[in-house]
Amino acid sequence: MWIKKIKIINFRNYKNEEINLEKNINIFYGENAQGKTNIIESIFLCGMGKSFRTKKDKEMILLDEEKAVIEIQYQKEDRDGKIKIEINNKKNVFINGIKIKKLSELLGNLNIVIFTPDDINILKGGPQNRRKFLDIMISQLKPNYMYNLNLYLKTLEQRNNYLRQIKEENKDEKLLEIWDEKLAEYAINIYNYRKAFIEKINKKINKIHNEITENRENIRIEYNSECINKEEYLKKLKERRKVDIIKGFTTKGIHRDDFIIYINEKRLDIYGSQGQHRTAILSLKLSELNIIEEEIGEKPILLLDDFMSELDEKRRNHFLEKIKETQVIITCTDKINIENKNILIYNVKEGKVIEGGS
Repeated sequence: MWIKKIKIINFRNYKNEEINLEKNINIFYGENAQGKTNIIESIFLCGMGKSFRTKKDKEMILLDEEKAVIEIQYQKEDRDGKIKIEINNKKNVFINGIKIKKLSELLGNLNIVIFTPDDINILKGGPQNRRKFLDIMISQLKPNYMYNLNLYLKTLEQRNNYLRQIKEENKDEKLLEIWDEKLAEYAINIYNYRKAFIEKINKKINKIHNEITENRENIRIEYNSECINKEEYLKKLKERRKVDIIKGFTTKGIHRDDFIIYINEKRLDIYGSQGQHRTAILSLKLSELNIIEEEIGEKPILLLDDFMSELDEKRRNHFLEKIKETQVIITCTDKINIENKNILIYNVKEGKVIEGGS
């Protein structure tokens, strides 16, 4: 799988750009705040239907313009494809010229793995960062996952609203059972998807991590959830009902899931060094890359937003060895030397992309 061409109109700081890409390595370099990450964001948007930087679509439209357009032409082993996204008062998505009705129809057309400097927060930050990682990854491979997740979140919001009505308006708390049943149904589906994915990561990550650390470290992931089966979760919801009413929100559920990484059987988040965190996120993302390839039968597109600068030379070389025959889009502040004949270099300056640099 690889992207052949990107067209960007009125997106972020780009007025009108058309960028041809190389099948292997593409490097966009330039000073900060020139628009390099905007290119990565445009590709991510076409793969996932939303940005990894903002929840507000209007922020992606060029100042004083009404509409932004991104169009990507890509090629898979069995077909060519085109994704077009228009952002104005609402977001419209087209696949091969046909407007889609649901976002789940977009997922899986353009498979991507993204590395950013902020990815270290997947491990160092709160559980919501790790859940977001799982959501992005699984939804690409299992579009029905996102459908279930959206239903769960909608039901959760409705339950929370009713909890507040019970507290403030003395509504009948027995009616909570309606939401409890639906919440448990969606929660178990999500749990099963997440559990299966964590199991796949665990089968791959230790081998990758051993190679990077020259067999000095073992790594494993432990998935923690309050929703292992429907009956137990319904029981927890009932037991916590009084607490939930007082607090005005649901205190137990799949929305509180987390996973913990262990290095040599010690918790990374508590005992891990900065270097161990970087190596662990590298192992995690390479596992993600391998799982996607196994699932779809071809390599996904790799987006590296200022990530190479985070790695020392040894980790960088090992990483590049692992991503052979993968289309890679790299952003960086300075030109980086990569020994590869299939490489395109662009200089990015004030929303303009110049092939070969200057």
